[in-house]
Amino acid sequence: MITVLCGGVGAARFLRALRAEGSVPTTDVVGVVNTADDTVLHGLSISPDLDTITYTLAGAIDPERGWGLVDETWTAMGALARYETVRPVGSSAAPTWFNLGDRDLATHFYRTARLGEGARLTEVTGEITRAWGVGEQLIPMTDDRVATVVELADGTSVSFQEYFVRLRHSVPVRAVRFAGADRAVVQPRAATAMRDADVVVIAPSNPIVSIGPLRALAGTDDLLASRRDSVVAVSPIVGGAALKGPADRMLLELGHDASVVGVARLYCDVASTLVIDPLDAHLADAVEAVGMRCVVQPSVMSTPEVAAALARRVLDVAR
Repeated sequence: MITVLCGGVGAARFLRALRAEGSVPTTDVVGVVNTADDTVLHGLSISPDLDTITYTLAGAIDPERGWGLVDETWTAMGALARYETVRPVGSSAAPTWFNLGDRDLATHFYRTARLGEGARLTEVTGEITRAWGVGEQLIPMTDDRVATVVELADGTSVSFQEYFVRLRHSVPVRAVRFAGADRAVVQPRAATAMRDADVVVIAPSNPIVSIGPLRALAGTDDLLASRRDSVVAVSPIVGGAALKGPADRMLLELGHDASVVGVARLYCDVASTLVIDPLDAHLADAVEAVGMRCVVQPSVMSTPEVAAALARRVLDVAR
């Protein structure tokens, strides 16, 4: 069994790469997925990371955006503009800054109704992935509510989706916290998957806001540290920059190096190996000085062949 710690587009593409690599049956691949990005809008329960990974593995993701469904339409969102002139000041009704496609809405309708019936998020996620024909097991990191809160440089705090989408992650950050993480429990199936897997992979996801929430749950770091020799991380930073999203800027703003060395310092206690792109090969010795084995492998998953080769190398070094 291969367990992948997941958040966002990078994780989705790595899971797809594992499938393309082909040596591990999809049913033996488990994605433990960040849910601290989850939000409620229009009364709907939205799980962006779970949905991005589901749609990617189903072959239905929009390849240009990396999120949402391909050939999506936006009629419902467009119709909301009618109400902007009548919405009272201070009301959160009918927000238009977070786009939900017409077909994507069906997923949120289903999730919201099932959670309202008392189903756990893990149970609902299993139903959604089966409906999309996804063979990999996707497990929310917890069934409890954890929320990423971003403190901006001006002292105001916003939800992660407000920072990422409404503000377009263009404003400086001075702190990130995970509200509810001190009370949340790692989903038992997720804990089992991390403990019993042959290999645990930390996907090329934002270390702060995609992997950070999972590590904030009690027991996660201890569990990973106990099997550190078979935990491999793939750097989301290539040539000093994030391939997608604000990981590089967040690292700098929060006092870390926006480099593979900075990533190594964050992961060295829980992972023995860091996979970096050839663009960063000159930093391999610095990574190893932090205490991690460094493996150089093309990691920008620009083609299915490159992606599959990355997955194969990750599995080889972990084994």
